[in-house]
Amino acid sequence: MSLVALPFYQKRHRHFDQSYRNIQTRYLLDEYAAKKYQSLVASYGEARRQRFLRELAEMEGNVHEARLQAREKLDRHAVEQVVGGAVAPAGRVTAGPRGERAPEILVRLRSHTVWERTSVRLCFTVQGFPTPVVQWYKDGSLLCQAAEPGKYIIDGKYGVHTLEINRASFDDTATYSAVATNAHGQVSTHAAVVVKRFRGDEEPLRSVGLPIGLPLSSVVPYTHFDVQFLEKFGVTFRREGETVTLKCTLLVTPDLKRVRPRAEWYRDDVLLTESQWTKMFFGEGQASLSFSHLHKDDEGLYTLRIVSRGGVSDHSAFLFVRDADPLVMGAPGAPMDVRCHDANRDYVIVTWKPPNTTTEGAVIGYFVDRCEVGTDSWVQCNDAPVKVCRYPVTGLREGLSYTFRVRAVNSAGVSRPSRNSDAMAALDPVDTRTLRAVHLEGDKEIVLYQDDLEGDVQIPGPPTNVHASEISRTYVVLSWDPPVPRGKEPLMYFVEKSMVGSGSWQRVNAQVGVRSPRYAVFDLAEGKPYVFRVLSANKHGLSEPSEITPPIQAQDTVAAPSAPGRVFASRDTKTSVVVRWDRPRQDEDLLGYYVDCCVAGSNIWEPCNHKPIGYNRFVVHGLTPGEQYIFRVKAVNAVGTSENSQESDAIKVQAPLTVPSHPYGVTLLNCDGHSMTLGWKVPRFSGGAPILGYFVDKREAHHQNWHEVNSAPVQDRVLKVEDLTEGSLYEFKIAASNVVGVGQPSDPSELFKCEAWTAPEPGPAYDLTFCEVRDSSLVLLWKAPVYTGGSPVSGYLVDYREGDSGEWVTANEAATANRYLKVTSPTPRPIAPGSRCLAPRSRPARGTGEEGASALRVCRVTASGTKEVSVGVDEQGDIYLSFDCPEVTDASRFTWCKSYEELADDEKFRVETVGDHSKLYLKHPDKADLGTYSVSVSDTDGVSSSFVLDEKELERLMALSNEIKNPIIPLKSELAYEIFDKGQVRFWLQAEHLSPDASYRFIINDREVPDSETHRIKCDKSTGIIEMVMDRFTIENEGTYTVQIHDGKAKNQSSLVLIGDAFKAVLDEAEFQRKEFLRKQGPHFAEYLHWDVTEECEVRLVCKVANTRKDTVFKWLKDDVLYETESLPDLERGVCELLIPKLSKKDHGEYKATLKDERGQDQTVLEIGGKVYDDMILAMSRVCGASASPLKILCTPEGIRLQCFLKYYSEAMKANWYHKDAKIASSEHMRAGGSEEMAWLQICEPTEKDKGKYTFEIFDGKENHQRSLDLSGAAFDEALAEFQQLKAAAFAEKNRGKVVGGLPDVVTIMEGKTLNLTCTVCGDPAPEVTWFKNDKDIELGEHFSVQVQQAKHVSVTIKGVTAEDSGKYSLSVKNKYGGEKIDVTVSVYKLGEETPVDCIRRLLRNGGSGAGPRR
Repeated sequence: MSLVALPFYQKRHRHFDQSYRNIQTRYLLDEYAAKKYQSLVASYGEARRQRFLRELAEMEGNVHEARLQAREKLDRHAVEQVVGGAVAPAGRVTAGPRGERAPEILVRLRSHTVWERTSVRLCFTVQGFPTPVVQWYKDGSLLCQAAEPGKYIIDGKYGVHTLEINRASFDDTATYSAVATNAHGQVSTHAAVVVKRFRGDEEPLRSVGLPIGLPLSSVVPYTHFDVQFLEKFGVTFRREGETVTLKCTLLVTPDLKRVRPRAEWYRDDVLLTESQWTKMFFGEGQASLSFSHLHKDDEGLYTLRIVSRGGVSDHSAFLFVRDADPLVMGAPGAPMDVRCHDANRDYVIVTWKPPNTTTEGAVIGYFVDRCEVGTDSWVQCNDAPVKVCRYPVTGLREGLSYTFRVRAVNSAGVSRPSRNSDAMAALDPVDTRTLRAVHLEGDKEIVLYQDDLEGDVQIPGPPTNVHASEISRTYVVLSWDPPVPRGKEPLMYFVEKSMVGSGSWQRVNAQVGVRSPRYAVFDLAEGKPYVFRVLSANKHGLSEPSEITPPIQAQDTVAAPSAPGRVFASRDTKTSVVVRWDRPRQDEDLLGYYVDCCVAGSNIWEPCNHKPIGYNRFVVHGLTPGEQYIFRVKAVNAVGTSENSQESDAIKVQAPLTVPSHPYGVTLLNCDGHSMTLGWKVPRFSGGAPILGYFVDKREAHHQNWHEVNSAPVQDRVLKVEDLTEGSLYEFKIAASNVVGVGQPSDPSELFKCEAWTAPEPGPAYDLTFCEVRDSSLVLLWKAPVYTGGSPVSGYLVDYREGDSGEWVTANEAATANRYLKVTSPTPRPIAPGSRCLAPRSRPARGTGEEGASALRVCRVTASGTKEVSVGVDEQGDIYLSFDCPEVTDASRFTWCKSYEELADDEKFRVETVGDHSKLYLKHPDKADLGTYSVSVSDTDGVSSSFVLDEKELERLMALSNEIKNPIIPLKSELAYEIFDKGQVRFWLQAEHLSPDASYRFIINDREVPDSETHRIKCDKSTGIIEMVMDRFTIENEGTYTVQIHDGKAKNQSSLVLIGDAFKAVLDEAEFQRKEFLRKQGPHFAEYLHWDVTEECEVRLVCKVANTRKDTVFKWLKDDVLYETESLPDLERGVCELLIPKLSKKDHGEYKATLKDERGQDQTVLEIGGKVYDDMILAMSRVCGASASPLKILCTPEGIRLQCFLKYYSEAMKANWYHKDAKIASSEHMRAGGSEEMAWLQICEPTEKDKGKYTFEIFDGKENHQRSLDLSGAAFDEALAEFQQLKAAAFAEKNRGKVVGGLPDVVTIMEGKTLNLTCTVCGDPAPEVTWFKNDKDIELGEHFSVQVQQAKHVSVTIKGVTAEDSGKYSLSVKNKYGGEKIDVTVSVYKLGEETPVDCIRRLLRNGGSGAGPRR
């Protein structure tokens, strides 16, 4: 690089870059590669090593060449800035007045790797005015030359600053930082210095990256990397137990596979390593830190540092971790940062940090739990909660490892456990110090314990240096040194205590000896001093006691901290605030601070951090923009938390003041050949303060230097630039300024040619902006063109297109004369950012002009939280339009417009703006105020809205305004009446609200009624109820009733007209209530007679009685005839019932229930008949229909019968049968009928036409209850076959031979008489008749004769009967269909003998015990 390309202030400065280290590296590589190391040759081979060295040298050369090119570009840029600054006008620079500017680093620090005892020089270049002050830091600590004279040499001339480290040692390995500061800002640069140390012959090979050592990535890489963060993790909010990944996307240049920079993660400046809770990843263009299970221990400021030779690139953001939901409502959060200290054989001290209890009750103590490593069994160490965040745990088993956790306790319950501590081993660290190394011949050595050199010591000596290493109110920790000599046997210790002045000693650990040289003594009397001594023991015996300690008293040596001092809050971003505070006066052993916040006026405090912070400055994130907050701080130590500090002043959350952003949309509006008229758009953000003006710079094409156009800022965004050369090309850039300073200039405009405009078409519309962006519409605004062409502008056309490749489409078919247009979409949908372009075209009288300059790209999506203009009427009756903007800043301004023209008429409008709320008042609303009103808020991300005030809405608002300006007392209810039980009539109304001074009056028929015994008037102003009670309402009270109310300026009245039928209804009701009251003085019916139907389908008549006594008589009557019941009703129950089973028409009549005693009588009547009877049948139909059985088939000789069984069936029920959904009419073929328990349908002589679905339906007045059966297929065939069988059997039964009658069962006849037995027989055909005696055929003759007359009358005659004729006679009648046989017993007795009939009678007279005469 030639010296010409260097800035003048760098020509004498030697630039150290990669080249000098390349030479040294190559020398070392060549030197060490030439040596013959047998072990390395055996492991890798000479050829492999040489190839690696060549590749490494080639890579170093490529990187060096790339760095040279980058350095040349950087220096060229620096020269251009210096030259441009020298010729810039003295009136203004971009950073501030009179050339002042913030520091800017031109050449940054570079990292170095050097050998031990060599020197290294760090240098960087910075510019700024006033000259920046530079300070050097090592690992964050300020470097001081006086501390080590000659070690550090710091120099700085002409903006080039150097730090030289002489004879660097291994301890000089660190990160060095340079900070340049002046009145306008501060910048810094960082670099790492790695000092390598020689360790034998093989160490240099390891240090330069050969495969036999550590990888190159474990130290600062030799290669310079440029690191750019593409995506960064932001402030993150999570809850305990959740997972989260902090990730950054990086662009690393150059991208080398074998060499890359080192990624380091820090939490609160503490380097993190991978653990069971955290996993790290670096590669593939990203670096991430993942948490598998968050705890509050993980809260803090996380920093990702990418370290390379080119310096350190870092990014930081805070991770907030809230408490998980408590196991018990109101329980505190879990403690955190559990650590183990001073571990020994059976003893360890556990410490932790207390939780923040802003929203919970105060912590009253802690429980400490321990767990052996490898198990899941947790054991509670303390029985009672310990009040300080420190506890000595004893009773550990030597050689085992333990983890610990802590739980907080308050009045509500116990918290969740903390994160487990790191595992600790119960071992005595003194054991390692007793090792001794004894050197033998050559390089050999042996390791012995000091005990082996002490000889044969049996009884140990007493411990020494017994003292209290820790004192608290509940315990004292004693520590001592082991005895010397101690012997070879294992030692134990016994601790004894004695209260001062008692003269007696008490052994503390009498049961179990202590293995560790320290012990925690509990159960000490409060306020009493003690002395202690310790004895050592082994298996051989007990030593002498140690020296007695000085008196020790159990007391708290650390007190709770005092409250922090004043708290200051300052603006940071739109969602964060910086909180600072003064440290407390008593800040000993502080663990940190907790910060709380509260929305101003709410008094609801929330924690800002959930882990104590160790510094007195904190950035509170996650706040609501535009909201006001108050902050307080409390200090934390092991004893607990301090009192809350004083509250800070309320602060509004909004971004700090900055310079405005750059203007944009620079447009040429007119040119006359010697001047150009420019226009531009206002910066999107004003920096929090109003914009004071604009500065314009110009330059000709191909010129490097910019020249100012205006030395003083211009207020308007249209400027005419004079004194230009005709035909030349110019470009412009514009910068905005506010009270903070001048912002960055805009990008250079396109090249504008200075030539006169003579076209007849108008120039472009300019200042194209949009507002009210919604999903389906937006409003486009612009200003009229400066150059109008050959005629005035008559209108505008707006074009739009989708994306960059779409065609332009005209939004409005007809040109609009307005300078605004609402563009709507027939299919509202979100569009990707930058995918919609719009541009207006001005239209003169003769044609269409140019497109509006700087067509806009718009994402047509409604922003979240978008608010709209609302209208209303205030308490004074004024009509207003209101708009809220939470994103408002101090520099924001509400601009109200009508038809998108700013309102300037103070006689018709008034604007009131307070904070983020603005109202536009209509002073004298009329029809001239109709139209579109819009509002926009500057210094926001395009917040705007509009409202169309139409005639209907204006009428509504004016009516509401009139009601407020001419108030009336609102009424909750108008004047109404109410009739009491005694027949009293109450007139009342209720107002919304009445003041104590309100007055009222009642007017009846235009005459005021005063409060009296007949008209009791009163008012409850707390409820707004005004009432008048009349004891007796008569025919004279007909008329109009009015109540008039006055309350301040407000008034109202309400009237009630009671005339004609309305009055008669009130009078009748009052008289009825009066009679009812008198009726109820004696026994009466509380509920009159009514009926229902039971589940058994019985009609139940029910009435309720009241005010009965034992002598009260109750009767049931039907048609004034006493109705007998099985049991008398129980009047004490108050319910009387009468059941009517199987209701039918015979139960028609008047049913009456009566009550009577000496106090009076009452009755209730129910007429069963007509509609009442029909309703009862319907109710019974409902019960029967719900309980009806499925249809069943019964075959008979006549046909097929379908049956449905019911709880009760009556022909009065509305029941129908359907065949194939057609109603069946009763006929000879199909007959419907039923009994009390069944309804049936008889299908006579069924045929194929009778197949199909049959439905039985019963109607209960509301719904139909149906039961269906499909009589077809197999069901019909089986039923038809059974019917035919039954029909044939019935026919045979009808026509078979049988005896119709005439024969007795027994015949008694006296001997010698003639016996004639005659009977009638039937059958078709005529039956065949046969007589039998004792089952044998009778031989006919003179003694026996048989006669058959007309084939019906059959007789047998026995002439001169004898005793031999006694026996069984049978008549057999039979034809082809069958027959039957009838038996007759004939008994013949002699004259004088007792007949069988007389014998039976005698036996009956004697009671059946006597015996008859013997024969």
